[in-house]
Amino acid sequence: MSEPPRSPANALPNSAPGLAGLGEAKKTRLPKHLWNPAICGEIDIAIRRDGTWIHEGRPILRRELAKLFASVLRREGEDHYLVTPVEKMKIRVEDVPFLAVEMRAEGEGRERRLIFVTNLDEEAALDSPGGLRAARGASDGLTPYLRMRDGLEARLDRKTTYRLIELGETQGEGEEAAFGIWSGGIFHPLAPASEAEP
Repeated sequence: MSEPPRSPANALPNSAPGLAGLGEAKKTRLPKHLWNPAICGEIDIAIRRDGTWIHEGRPILRRELAKLFASVLRREGEDHYLVTPVEKMKIRVEDVPFLAVEMRAEGEGRERRLIFVTNLDEEAALDSPGGLRAARGASDGLTPYLRMRDGLEARLDRKTTYRLIELGETQGEGEEAAFGIWSGGIFHPLAPASEAEP
């Protein structure tokens, strides 16, 4: 017996009528803060570590569709959901949903404000306490993560990480010395000064 045909990678899932309805209003500002539907289960959508969105095992080819999904993505605890006015569906995320692929600086010195752009064209500013954290892997060195909206995070890609490190400096002395970044008038520590190499 042959398998039933899969939905096209460019199509909205039939099991998500609320998501399908968002297509009509994607150019308007969505009042997401007012949406609090009950959890409807899990939908077969995943975000790989490299930022690729997957539906039913296949990459979503239309970038605008991935951006639409991302616009209604929310994190609660360790879980990620697509949330509409009537549905709340869990998806799988391998690491974090976004990659920060560009960075620009507004201003200078301690009042400088760093703005990051993700792989799906969302912007986020580093201007609040706890807005930047770093993990260190055995093979990939220092990996910064940027806090975004709705509890979400973006992992800085390598070129953006190196650009960030170039702006870093050490604060404190002795064992308390930390390497980090000034942005938005806040010092964002990344690592002990002795471990500052990316």
